[in-house]
Amino acid sequence: MAVMPLTALASPVDGGSQDRHRFQDRPSRAFSPPGMAPLVRRGARPCRTAMVSPHSRAMPPDAPDSAQHNDPEGWATVRRFLPYLWPANNPNLRRRIVGAMLFVLLAKATMLALPFAYKGAVDSMTTPTNEAAMAALALVIAYAAGRLTAVVFDNLRNMTFERVGQDATRQLAEDTFSRLHQLSLRFHLSRRTGEVTKTIDRGTKSIDIMLYFLLFNIAPTALELTAVGIIFYLNFGWQLVAATALAVTLYIYVTRKITEWRNELRRQMNELDGTALARSVDSLLNYETVKYFGAEARERERYAESARAFAEAAVRSENSLGLLNISQAVIMNLLMGGAMGFTVWQWSKGVLTTGDLVLVNTYLLQLFRPLDMLGMVYRTVRQGLIDMAEMFRLIDTEPEVRDAPGAPGLVVRQPTVVFDQVVFGYEDGRTILHGLSFEVPAGSHVAIVGPSGAGKSTIGRLLFRFYDPWSGCILIDGQDISQVTQASLRQAVGIVPQDSVLFNDTIGYNIAYGRDDAGAERVMQAARAAAILPLIERLPEGFDTEVGERGLKLSGGEKQRVAIARTLVKDPPILLLDEATSALDSRTEQEILATLRRVSKDRTTLAIAHRLSTIADADRILVLDQGRLAESGTHRELLAARGLYAEMWARQQAEKGARPEPVD
Repeated sequence: MAVMPLTALASPVDGGSQDRHRFQDRPSRAFSPPGMAPLVRRGARPCRTAMVSPHSRAMPPDAPDSAQHNDPEGWATVRRFLPYLWPANNPNLRRRIVGAMLFVLLAKATMLALPFAYKGAVDSMTTPTNEAAMAALALVIAYAAGRLTAVVFDNLRNMTFERVGQDATRQLAEDTFSRLHQLSLRFHLSRRTGEVTKTIDRGTKSIDIMLYFLLFNIAPTALELTAVGIIFYLNFGWQLVAATALAVTLYIYVTRKITEWRNELRRQMNELDGTALARSVDSLLNYETVKYFGAEARERERYAESARAFAEAAVRSENSLGLLNISQAVIMNLLMGGAMGFTVWQWSKGVLTTGDLVLVNTYLLQLFRPLDMLGMVYRTVRQGLIDMAEMFRLIDTEPEVRDAPGAPGLVVRQPTVVFDQVVFGYEDGRTILHGLSFEVPAGSHVAIVGPSGAGKSTIGRLLFRFYDPWSGCILIDGQDISQVTQASLRQAVGIVPQDSVLFNDTIGYNIAYGRDDAGAERVMQAARAAAILPLIERLPEGFDTEVGERGLKLSGGEKQRVAIARTLVKDPPILLLDEATSALDSRTEQEILATLRRVSKDRTTLAIAHRLSTIADADRILVLDQGRLAESGTHRELLAARGLYAEMWARQQAEKGARPEPVD
């Protein structure tokens, strides 16, 4: 005969008084039939039961198609970046921008005046007299001084603007990095780390170069083109102005068309580059797995496949560059030849002087020097916009889990944990938890067991609010965790996971990571309580010993002790043990269990376990089956019930070659 579930034992009227004795008064076996009343503690805020649609969760942005590139990589991206370039709260940087632009104007004015000095020197040399020689010499000196002055102005401009570019790059990188940490666990599980880091790397590197070309190449070139047009009109008539305008327009048109084609090739090349990088990072991170299965040749072929595809795309991209350079050279030299021919013809008629030939030649050389780079500039700016747009798409990705508006911090006085009618799944049509309800009283040690796929690890992820339930709620000390800040929630819960991943830093850094203000004494006490201090004292570098990437220089037991010490530094009122010893050998497991029992004393402890022998002494054991609470009770009560727990216990004891524990 089925026994009523734990939540059905408390009526809405007297639930508060029964909460204190719920574990003592409840029968040992509990099933969860549909329709049972929600569990709500007296004095707690009502549980939110509104269904959270799985369709509303934030997913990582897909690779953008060509239609998406029209706007994000154009002026919209530039407008989005302007606040970083012209920060409203930093007048010093804005003054630097104004100063840099002033130096640009001074340098350009100097360069526009130089050809007249050159022309005057050449015209003076047509008259072989001492006075003319002195004038020509003075003009030559002025020409050289002007070139030097222009170089000085250019470098002063760079020195003034450098801090602006670096600050904009830093701020955007910080915003992107911060956003990535705000995104949900689902985002990080569905995106390759190599692709994300490559997106940030490309985006930040493109900013400085793109700013340089936009402000100090394109804008000054447009200014110079206008000034040269006016000078040509005043000195040589409309014919030369029209020819120059036509050539420049054709030059820009051809450059833009070919570069647009090249951008698509570059985009394909970037995608293939990201794939190759992601595969190489994934393979190297799983170095041991590759070795276990002797899959070196297989991994090399997977990487080679990506590398070959990238090489083919790179060849097509570089060949298109040759076509662009040839097209630009044809237009530029046709104008140069035509303009100088026109000047010689006018000289032959006595309209122009010899110096005018030098004047036209010098202006066209100065004009086409930046125009000669227009293809590279256009490609760089377009590629920079593409890379920045990808980074902005990361920033624009909405977090799946957000703090409620005006959410207060979690205040824990009695660290109880309640799951009330929680329904959750990772994907549509695949529900993991089906109306799960249970309570962990303050200061108690409750274990959760069950077959693989029962939803045990999901409980830990929901408790840390990496995901929100589809319906139902989770309460800590009567407070719905979806209505408090995530930072305060995670400060109140500590975890010792199955696989403790450490930072590639020192033992001391990893232990102190549990709290921002952790001092040396606190770290020492935590290491002593976690029983890792003797090991640290034997090491030559002590707490400064490097643990290697992911902590691979330490054994499994040593890593777990560091993780325990890190949690002790955090000193949370609620402790989650997520199969903390399942990856350890029997001897190390017993040592770690002894440490965990000691550190979990006087804390509310929720232990998720696969090996039942590790949680047999728990105050209460909850048995999950297919996302539902199948049984609950003490170890002996569950064995006496001869249900799922007793079956699992007998199987594990048989696997160890031991006789199952007799049932009273």
